[in-house]
Amino acid sequence: MESWSSPAVPRLADLGFGAGSPPRVHDTATGRPQLVDGRDGVVRMYVCGITPYDATHLGHAATYLLFDTVQRACLDAGLDVRYVQNVTDIDDPLLERAVQTGQDWREIALRETALFRDDMAALRVLAPTEYIGAVEAIPDIVDIVERLRARGAAYDLDGDVYFSVAAAPQFGAVGHYSPADMLRLAGERGGDPGRPGKKDPLDCLLWQAVKPGEPSWDSPLGAGRPGWHVECAAIALRHLGDQIDVNGGGSDLVFPHHELSAAEAQVATGAPAFARAYLHQAMVGYEGEKMSKSRGNLVFVSRLRAAGVDPMAIRLALLAHHHSVDWEWHDEELPAAAARLSAWRAAFGRPAGPPAPIAELRQVIGDGLDTPKALTLVDNWVAADGDDSAAPGLMAAAIDALLGIV
Repeated sequence: MESWSSPAVPRLADLGFGAGSPPRVHDTATGRPQLVDGRDGVVRMYVCGITPYDATHLGHAATYLLFDTVQRACLDAGLDVRYVQNVTDIDDPLLERAVQTGQDWREIALRETALFRDDMAALRVLAPTEYIGAVEAIPDIVDIVERLRARGAAYDLDGDVYFSVAAAPQFGAVGHYSPADMLRLAGERGGDPGRPGKKDPLDCLLWQAVKPGEPSWDSPLGAGRPGWHVECAAIALRHLGDQIDVNGGGSDLVFPHHELSAAEAQVATGAPAFARAYLHQAMVGYEGEKMSKSRGNLVFVSRLRAAGVDPMAIRLALLAHHHSVDWEWHDEELPAAAARLSAWRAAFGRPAGPPAPIAELRQVIGDGLDTPKALTLVDNWVAADGDDSAAPGLMAAAIDALLGIV
């Protein structure tokens, strides 16, 4: 699947600052900081992409800016990043939208994916190394389902194929939810815990048998289409190997999606863990509720851009909130971000300024991706006087490299 073009990223090492340090991120599974330093100098990161029936709202944008910050910190440390992102271009919500609107599901998916790519390019988000749609990954999905069957971790139910959570000893180790909470969340987030005949209410679909009027693909599993969780497991294993460094997305994916995709990947490969760190973006609210398609309380990046908002102001407004804390969007955040952006740009154009706090910026970003503190550091630099003629240019390069703001 076609991705988007990445902007050039300045190398602070080439400007005399040496390499930064690999970042530490908050690991959802352990609750502790985890160093992201890769293996053999390569960081392997998988981030769950959109289901393309309505894109791109500010919750999406905040998520992909978080992992853009991870990429930039790793690149600044001299690491290579192999970043894979999926597109769930076949799933129940997309088919439901097609029925509601009378449009072909493929047309909706193509249109919304193109809009998402445009938004990411406008926000200067670094593109993934591999951008993979579920439809193009069906052979890999079938392969992992067959591997799970061979390990006794899958079973048939009325033509559908289910994953057995009993086959995964570490199931529950990502989110550490209670059984009652897992049941509740499974029901709220696309699962079918009440389906009769399942061995465990938390068992999830790997392959869904063809239904009248729905798309399907022929396979050794029978005609049908893939389940949600196994899609990401299959794509990650195919493109990143048996163990990755970072698995991420919004915090609403911790359970069931990341819990089950990790369990499926571990059982299929026998690896002791799927990811070294699980990193999540907190929820963004609007008008008193979590910003979500089901509630319809969405603020879209494309509509803000169409109204003339500078994408860098949108980026600044989102980076002003820590990724680990739920927060609510207010419309007055954009004028404040635009004013901040204007002040920064004016300071970058000055003939001189105080010394650029590169080490301090690297520290706050590298220690838990604390972008609000980084923005405050820049504000303080902007407000100060100095006679270093090289500082404005160096500061502009650092802000571009580490925060993606120009």
